[in-house]
Amino acid sequence: MNKIAFFGLGYVGLTTAVAMASRGFKVIGYDVDKAKVASLKAGKLTVYEPGLSETFKEALKNIRFTSEANEAVNEADTIFITVGTPSKPDGSIDLSNVIFASRQIGEGLDGYKLVVVKSTVLPGTTMGVVRREIESASNKKCCRDFGLAVNPEFLREGSALEDTLKPDRIIIGEADKASGDQLEELWRGFLNGYEVPIVRTTPENAELIKYANNAFLAIKVTFANMFARLCMKIPGADIDTVMKGIGLDKRIGPYFLNAGMSWGGSCFPKDLKAIVKFAQEKGVRLGLVEEALRINSKGPEDVVQIAESLIGSLKAKVVCVLGVTFKPDTDDVRESPSFYLVDELKARGAKVKCYDPKASAFPSGCEINKSPKECINGSDLVILVTEWNEFKYLNPEDFLSMKSPVVIDTRRILNKRAFEEKGIKLVQLGVGV
Repeated sequence: MNKIAFFGLGYVGLTTAVAMASRGFKVIGYDVDKAKVASLKAGKLTVYEPGLSETFKEALKNIRFTSEANEAVNEADTIFITVGTPSKPDGSIDLSNVIFASRQIGEGLDGYKLVVVKSTVLPGTTMGVVRREIESASNKKCCRDFGLAVNPEFLREGSALEDTLKPDRIIIGEADKASGDQLEELWRGFLNGYEVPIVRTTPENAELIKYANNAFLAIKVTFANMFARLCMKIPGADIDTVMKGIGLDKRIGPYFLNAGMSWGGSCFPKDLKAIVKFAQEKGVRLGLVEEALRINSKGPEDVVQIAESLIGSLKAKVVCVLGVTFKPDTDDVRESPSFYLVDELKARGAKVKCYDPKASAFPSGCEINKSPKECINGSDLVILVTEWNEFKYLNPEDFLSMKSPVVIDTRRILNKRAFEEKGIKLVQLGVGV
């Protein structure tokens, strides 16, 4: 059994679908967005991810796309739900996409299928909401007429294709053994001998693993960001050296300790808010997670305060923001710290210019530039936010077109000594002065 359908062709669904098709699986991708489906049918990707375009070309013989839900259900042995689960205004999870997809699958069931929830959902959702909607729409019984499992994703934007082809682990939350067996067989066939731990557990554990995973990583990044602020107050201190020193401890590890202004993206903000709200409803307070959210939200304000300490009032000043995506090697701007930074700058009367090589959108009210040098030219201040590789090659001469060169490097990728030798004031987040 190797016919697979994906319900939802966003970042996770499309990347996973392309990866599986590249390994010889017959894949059909379904999405309610007809324009997206039309673009994919024409061979045009709708998300940016390093390596995905090349893999997509290889996979085209095994993948096709449709806006007909029944067609996707009928042709598949295994159906992955990969729709978005955004936040509601109060931080709780919006399950409307999951509910709609579950109903569509139920309405199209024409025989035994394995339904796999890959969307990020709170504990109890799969065995409660998803099972209920499929059973109601199909008049069939879970674990008898269709299988059900949870299979959370742990993809890093910018490395999503690699993470799919060579995952750290596979988590399977099974409604019954038959469902778990079928999903494990599928993944072992896909991995083709590549050995990774496969954890089989309850759906509730699998759902919670995803949230605990993201909460822990977000707290780890927040820890580095927090200590970066302290390092700036200590002459001779450097956050990169401090984090390298603690990262060599095997109990800590080196990953997710690269300090910056704050984190963003499609996962950390919404997932942390959702699990905090969920825990509150259960009478539990996740204090560490709540504090990580609070500290993170202050990041842009902290950088603006640094800016004011360097050039005074920002009223009528021209500020260049380099980097709009929440991280490099993606076009994703969801919950990007740069958007909040621009809002803070505009609130203080600054005129803001922005440049990013791949951003899918830009903050409102900013001037969009076509190159870093264009953005830098004539500015009173430059704030480097996202560590795009092209920014690493900027040299001091590129900043001499500023009115009075002052630069804030939140990612510490510029050569401080070289800039100072040219008389350019360069302040790096996490480096003491």
